[in-house]
Amino acid sequence: MESPAMDDAVVMFPSPAIGHFISMVELGKLILTFQPSLSIHILIVSAPYILHLSNPHVHQALLSISKTHKIKAFIMDFFCFFSLSIASQLNIPGYFFFTSGAGCLAASMYFPTLHQTTTKSFKDMNTFLNLPGIPPISSSNFSSAVSDRNNKAYEYFLDMAYCFPKSAGVIVNTFAVLEARALKAISDGLCIPDSTTPPAYCTGPLIVTNNQTDGDTECLNWLESQPSQSVIFLCFGSLGLFSMEQLREIASGLERSGQRFLWVVRNPPSDSESLDISALPEPDLNSLLPDGFLDRTKEKGLVVKSWAPQVAVLNHKSVGGFVTHCGWNSVLEAVSAGVPMVAWPLYAEQKFNRLMLVEEMKIALPMKEDENGFVTGLEVEKRVNELMQSDSGKSVRERTIAMKNAATAALSEGGSSRVAMSRLVESWKH
Repeated sequence: MESPAMDDAVVMFPSPAIGHFISMVELGKLILTFQPSLSIHILIVSAPYILHLSNPHVHQALLSISKTHKIKAFIMDFFCFFSLSIASQLNIPGYFFFTSGAGCLAASMYFPTLHQTTTKSFKDMNTFLNLPGIPPISSSNFSSAVSDRNNKAYEYFLDMAYCFPKSAGVIVNTFAVLEARALKAISDGLCIPDSTTPPAYCTGPLIVTNNQTDGDTECLNWLESQPSQSVIFLCFGSLGLFSMEQLREIASGLERSGQRFLWVVRNPPSDSESLDISALPEPDLNSLLPDGFLDRTKEKGLVVKSWAPQVAVLNHKSVGGFVTHCGWNSVLEAVSAGVPMVAWPLYAEQKFNRLMLVEEMKIALPMKEDENGFVTGLEVEKRVNELMQSDSGKSVRERTIAMKNAATAALSEGGSSRVAMSRLVESWKH
C-alpha cells in the first residue's frame, strides 16, 4: 500500500531579536501568497538565547517535520548560520535570510577577503577601505563587533561569512533599484572572489504595513492638526537609548531649530544588563528634559513616552522628515513612506547603513557625532533645519520619493521583488 503524499513545507529559523523576527514572519507571509499550499514552520528559540547551542533541537525539529512533510527549504536568519550544517546533513536546501541591505551583504561576503589581506584590526587602521559595490568605507564605520580581530564576535562573523558559499541562496530584505551597484558586485562574483557566490533573491521591502495603533492615538491626532510635511519625527528603534545629557542636547537643538517635531523619548539606560526595553519604567519627561522645554515647545512639538506607531506616523501626510538610528527595518519603512532621513547610527551595522544612505542612495543627511558618539544640540539644530529647509534637504526628499515609487514598482506585478520571489518559490517545485 502506497504511503500518502506528503505536503510541502518551508521551515524558518529566525533570530529572536524583534527586528529580525518580524521581518522573517513577513517573509513567511509573502511566500504563502506565491504558494498557498505550502506549510510554514517557524522554529523559536527560548531564552537564554545562546543560538549555537540550538543545533540538536533544530536537528530534532527538522527530523520531526520531515515525517509528515517534504521540506523544500530551510531558511535561517544569518545569525543562525551554524544550523546550515544540519540542513546539509539532512539534504535540505539551506537559505540565509539577510535582514539588512545588499550593501551590508556585499561587505559581509567580502569579509574573509579583508581578513586575509591584513593582520590589523579595523579599530587600529584609521583608513578608508575599498570593497566591491559600495562607497569607500572608513575602518571606523565597521560595527564594534568586528572592529577587533582578537574578539570572539569577530571570529563569529568570519565563520558566518565563510558559510555564504555553502548555502542554496541568500534572501535579502531590499529591492533592486535601491542598491543596484552592491547587487551587481554580488552577482558578478566580486564579493566572494575565491569561491561560488550563491544566488541573491531581493524580495523587499518586507515591512509590517498595518502598524498597531490601538490605545495610542495621541500622536496621530496631534499630527492631524499640523501642516503637510512640516513635522520631523525622531524615533530610535527597539534598543535606542540616550543618556540624560544627550536627551537635553536633542531638546535644545529641536527648540532652537524652530521646526515642528514629534519625538519618542525613553528612559536613559539603567545599570541592568537586560535588553528588554519594555521593562523600563515610563519616563518622567519633566525631570529628563530641560526646565520649561515642554511648555515652551507645546505649540510646535509633541514628546511621547517610550513608543509611537512608527509606520502609521511615517505615512502621515504631516511628517516631512525622520531622524533615525538607521536600523534596516526603519530605513525600509521610511523609504516606503517616501520620508527623507537624518541618519544617526547607534549600534550594530548602523554606521555602515548611514554610509549607504548618505553616500550611495542619497536619501539621508548624516548626523555627525564626536569620537565618543555624542551629538551636540547645535548639530541637531543644523541637520533638522537642513533636511526641512535647504536645497540639499530638497534633493534628498526628491530622491526618497523616487525610491518610494521604485519600492512600489518592485512589489507590483512584474516588479523585481515579485520576480525574485517567484523564481525562488518556483525552484522549490523541482
